[in-house]
Amino acid sequence: MIEEYRGVWVFIEERQGEIAGVSLELLGAGRALADKLDVPLGGFLLGYNVKNLAQICFEYGADEVYVIDDPILKNYRTEPFMHGVSNLVRKYKPEIILYGATSNGKDLASAIATDLSTGLTADTTMLDIDLENRLFEASRPAFGGNIMATILCKKHRPQMATVRPKVMKALPRQVGRTGTIIEEKLGLEESSIRTKVLEIVRDAKKKANLADAHIIVAGGKGMGSEENFQLLYELADVLGASVGGTRDVVEAGWLDHSLQIGQTGETVSPKIYFAFGISGAIQHVVGMKNSELIIAVNKDPNAPIFNASHYGIVGDAMEILPLLIQEFKAALEKSGGVVEHV
Repeated sequence: MIEEYRGVWVFIEERQGEIAGVSLELLGAGRALADKLDVPLGGFLLGYNVKNLAQICFEYGADEVYVIDDPILKNYRTEPFMHGVSNLVRKYKPEIILYGATSNGKDLASAIATDLSTGLTADTTMLDIDLENRLFEASRPAFGGNIMATILCKKHRPQMATVRPKVMKALPRQVGRTGTIIEEKLGLEESSIRTKVLEIVRDAKKKANLADAHIIVAGGKGMGSEENFQLLYELADVLGASVGGTRDVVEAGWLDHSLQIGQTGETVSPKIYFAFGISGAIQHVVGMKNSELIIAVNKDPNAPIFNASHYGIVGDAMEILPLLIQEFKAALEKSGGVVEHV
């Protein structure tokens, strides 16, 4: 019976002895959901020698942490992680589970949904609770980003969703906050697992992560041409920023796909986000709306991007960009060439 399920859980993803940032962000989102439902917030942590990480979860909002610590779980593999999590869910019956939309998070969430015959909403950008019906509301852009769809799982539990990194905000850390650790056994032998990790090879040539940039200078089709993007790179060089763009720009071949920002690209939350020639389609906005300061430049005074911006300039980006480059260069000369990422 679905009435037996209570509580909000977050998958605590561990990488090389550290908790993934998205897991801390989801503890913040999960805390809000748990408070609305008046239930505990739990995290579930699987790995090897990871019990010590539970304290960090408490300091970021968790009330309980369910730990399965076993050498078999040293490296992520679908089969043993699914076995452990499914057993936890069957025993403790959480009503909502959140996963980071990482490669491991998405893999585990889909495996759990299949094993437990429940629903899963992918790449959500808004989370809420319908208190009257005690339903989890997971919303995400649909139909190419033209509408927001709210997806419900009415007849099965747990209700589950994956959330991209940088979409939610972690709570301020409360050092010393404590909670309850619940330890469980995995109950598997290595010989029974079909997949083996032979070697882990890390890509030394991996590009810098756009999601970690403090300042982003982004452009859309309103920039006019690939050649005009040179002005964005010039401004980025002055500010020590990264360059990104919209899906239309990537599809036109003006930027590499790794620099796409939006629902089908990177989700970012820099301190400053410049949007030049970007109309403000919802599929782009959901990828940058959590930026601390958004400055938009667009010819169209009615462009939707202005609704998501803190400051807006109505004008031609090709005329305004050279002026900004000139002013920032002058300011840098006065400050001795130092850019402060405030």
